[in-house]
Amino acid sequence: MLKARQKLGKYRILSRISTGSLAEVYRAYDTIHDTRVALKLPKFDRLRLADVLHEIRVAIKLEHQNILSVQNASYVGGHLVIAMELGEESLADRLERRISTARAMDLAEQALAALAHAHEHRIIHCDIKPENYILFPGNRLKLADFGFAKKVLRSLKASGSGTIDYIAPEQAMGRPKFQSDVFSAGLVLWRMFSGKLPEWPYTWPLAGHDSLAARVRPEFVDFLRRAIQTDPKDRYRDAIQMYAEFEKLHSKARRQRRTKSKKQSRVVTTWRQIQWREFQRKYKAVLDTRHQCRHCEGPVSESMHSCPWCGFDHPSRGCETTMPAYCPRCERGVKKDWAYCAWCYGPGFEIETDRRYPDKRYTAKCGNPRCREPQMPFMRYCPWCRTKVKKPWKLPGSTKSCRACKWGIAAEFWNFCPWCREPIRKE
Repeated sequence: MLKARQKLGKYRILSRISTGSLAEVYRAYDTIHDTRVALKLPKFDRLRLADVLHEIRVAIKLEHQNILSVQNASYVGGHLVIAMELGEESLADRLERRISTARAMDLAEQALAALAHAHEHRIIHCDIKPENYILFPGNRLKLADFGFAKKVLRSLKASGSGTIDYIAPEQAMGRPKFQSDVFSAGLVLWRMFSGKLPEWPYTWPLAGHDSLAARVRPEFVDFLRRAIQTDPKDRYRDAIQMYAEFEKLHSKARRQRRTKSKKQSRVVTTWRQIQWREFQRKYKAVLDTRHQCRHCEGPVSESMHSCPWCGFDHPSRGCETTMPAYCPRCERGVKKDWAYCAWCYGPGFEIETDRRYPDKRYTAKCGNPRCREPQMPFMRYCPWCRTKVKKPWKLPGSTKSCRACKWGIAAEFWNFCPWCREPIRKE
């Protein structure tokens, strides 16, 4: 397992994104191209080299705006390293939060467009699931992980590879078809719009049917129902046909929306948005609340351990940081001259430089008399000696403190203490 700041050829490791049975994926910095990338390191105790090379060659062949591109693949330090575009999060992560119908429709269109392109090139993906769709800024969705993909020639020999929750019945028995990807895509879309993932034996009505029917038109319910039929002959022929049918339904819905009056299409500002705007005017400069909560989309900062609006844990996880590196444990930003993470008491870092970098955000000093190094507001631990901060941090502009941890809070705005998650009593 690689450590934060460890060098791997021209790449500097920032943090670990995920660890699986087949590969590890890291967020890294390309020191030559000055860009951030995702590095995939296959585990050859579980994979054959031929399978890994197959995945690389398939991904390179499929050039499409909704398919994750491979930037480079080479041997570095005894590892086969695959460098890819770095996204913000997976579709699986996004589905853990609320998603509007309009946004879901946009993501569904991109998901099907990517799969249709693969089918046009006679490639069966064989592992369609939310974890293999990556989200990029601007809500751009890209299909990744062609490790199980099969190219259809005169005959097709394949195992039952895939993810069990989304696998088609015939694929589970080792006979994947284009309709197998259609089935898996149908389940992904069903979960996206209904919030539920149906399970075998897929008897109608499926789990989440009522939620789905209340959210979309009957024609769209029928569209998904055809995609997830247990008999492949009853499904769409391939993703090309499925995407064409989706486009037909989506175009009809867009025409209907355009006929609505301008009064109905006005943007309505909610009381919560007004509250957030007022909060940002008062506290954004002090708290650096430049991020949005992954659950309620309220303004949060990296230093917060829970969302002050909805209580969601680690609300800014995965967001871009202004720091030059990331903690591999909590994924918050850290500086190159820190020895430890100041936010989560995570493991120490590989020392990269002896230089000390000044920062105007340093406003206090460590309480350890043998350390006395500078600290930024709302740090939980000293990044130099790992001593826990005992003196409560105050919030400039507010006289209120949390009754549990004694740290400063904006009681007139918040529902929870962002430092310890204690509910805030409204006076």
